[in-house]
Amino acid sequence: MIADSIASKLNLPAYIVDPVVVDEQEEVAKVTGLPFIKRRSIFHALNQKKVARQLAKDIGKAYGELNLIVVHLGGGISVGAHKKGRVVDVNNALNGDGPFAPERAGSLPAWDLVELCFSKKYSKLEIKKLLAGKGGVVAHLGTNNMREVKNRVDAGDHQAELIAKALAYNISKWIGAMATVLEGQIDGIVITGGLAHYEDMVNWIKVRCQFIAPFYVYPGGDEMRALAEGALRVLKGEEAAKIYEKEIREEK
Repeated sequence: MIADSIASKLNLPAYIVDPVVVDEQEEVAKVTGLPFIKRRSIFHALNQKKVARQLAKDIGKAYGELNLIVVHLGGGISVGAHKKGRVVDVNNALNGDGPFAPERAGSLPAWDLVELCFSKKYSKLEIKKLLAGKGGVVAHLGTNNMREVKNRVDAGDHQAELIAKALAYNISKWIGAMATVLEGQIDGIVITGGLAHYEDMVNWIKVRCQFIAPFYVYPGGDEMRALAEGALRVLKGEEAAKIYEKEIREEK
């Protein structure tokens, strides 16, 4: 809506490229143990799609030909199964699903979370903040700055080392889970995001997961270029524009 408000004044079309709520998940991936709760697709779609396309170009293939596991490592962490150009499964990187992250709690033991919610120690808003904003590495170490965490690990801080390695361990488990989604037919594991600059972190993940598929690392992210490239694909006729529908949810 922001893009449209700008573009309409100039009588130009507005294109949104790979927003965080891109939903290409297979229906089976959305089913949980409760019929009134479904898994939702909220992840770093823009950067995941960009690096997947970049890898395809780098190895001389089309994105739609490849099966990839793409891992975005940032303040939040998403692990996506890319099957022939579609992200058929991915953790909800915002609302408490997947590996914990620098400032997100990730998946938690449900029973203990229920006890916490009804302990009267925290309000509803505070619980949500623990899941996204004050959870993960920052809850354990008091910082979400992974450069600081690395420095503490290098200086011999055993608690910092435990949490950093636990982060890599959790990420690796989710990579393994996505390998089953793709039935073991995987052309590559792609690591991206700001935390991909942390070489030890990437290596800890690689040691556990390199048996699955070749590793490719694209540190950081260039979202502005990704937006421009997405719009150009439509303008050049390489892709057809889709309709972006906004779902309105009432917060209670």
